Amino acid sequence: MPGPATLRLRGRILVGPDEVPDDAWVIDGRISFEAPTSGGPDAPTVHGWALPGLVDAHSHIGLDAQGPVDAGTQEVQATTDRDSGALLIRDAGSPADTRWIDGRDDLPRIVRAGRHIARTRRYLRGIADEVEPEDLPGCVAREAARGDGWVKLVGDWIDRDLGDLAPCWPAEALVAAISAAHAAGARVTAHCFGEDCLPDLLAAGIDCIEHACGLTDATREVVAEAGVAIVPTLTNIATFPAIAESGRERFPTWAAHLLALHARRQENVRAAYEAGIPVFVGTDAGGSLPHGLVAREVAELVVAGIPPPAAVSAACWAAREWLGRPGLTEGESADLVVYDADPRLDVGVLAYPRLVVLRGRPVLPR
Repeated sequence: MPGPATLRLRGRILVGPDEVPDDAWVIDGRISFEAPTSGGPDAPTVHGWALPGLVDAHSHIGLDAQGPVDAGTQEVQATTDRDSGALLIRDAGSPADTRWIDGRDDLPRIVRAGRHIARTRRYLRGIADEVEPEDLPGCVAREAARGDGWVKLVGDWIDRDLGDLAPCWPAEALVAAISAAHAAGARVTAHCFGEDCLPDLLAAGIDCIEHACGLTDATREVVAEAGVAIVPTLTNIATFPAIAESGRERFPTWAAHLLALHARRQENVRAAYEAGIPVFVGTDAGGSLPHGLVAREVAELVVAGIPPPAAVSAACWAAREWLGRPGLTEGESADLVVYDADPRLDVGVLAYPRLVVLRGRPVLPR
């Protein structure tokens, strides 16, 4: 992939939310805060606000609304995320094999959670590994081996007999499954739309909650005390009214429940943030939503009441630390995005990256 071996960054280098040196270098693909001993004066110089590559902590490269997609479509998805500034993706469940992406220096880094694990006939058809409770711990162990330190459970889904959202797993199965994941060195996250699945997941030691629309005062307190993270996916939750309408005639209680969760989505996220719960940016791209929505999700967090600097950190410094991946640190891979203005003051800037550098080489503009 063509590109300069040395690049100078001048302006404001956002190493952290409050740590802002004025100068940095990309040398042989790595970040440095010391000028090179040779070639420096002739190096291309980029002026602006530089951030570590953004993080989409809930995405599904390899998946669309119809199910698994081929490698060509995966490449388009990954490239779209990259060009939006998202250079680190936590893939929150995919039935497709995307390991080939790891060999491409021009595509984002992916942290995988293996395949979704769901109760039999309690999720979207053809996407999840569907098992019964007695087989859950063994399935979790297998998916922990397939992933990159994460496992994804489907915590609740519509129960067609009940006609509403309902937990998918008995408490004892969750305890055994999450213990199996932790023994394998993996963290566990769970899809959770409603309220009722949360107590058992929290009691079993869950590490993260996806969507988290159903937090109550009681469960919010437990989440905060345990340091459990949430990824609200507000861009996805915005689609609840349309989803509810599509099933209203057959499942009116379920539809009304989705509308109620949608109505309090912003209050829910703001209360979580104010309670000290770690909140991270995730778009839920790859199902019914397109890729490249990370800037929109940051903006949704701000609308919900999270201060702009914290919302940016939820897609940048804090998210990278949570996932155990470096930012703009001396000697680390130069994965960064440059903007014309400070996104901590106006998150709308994130929608317009001027330069994207991945593994030390510019990939946008091409």
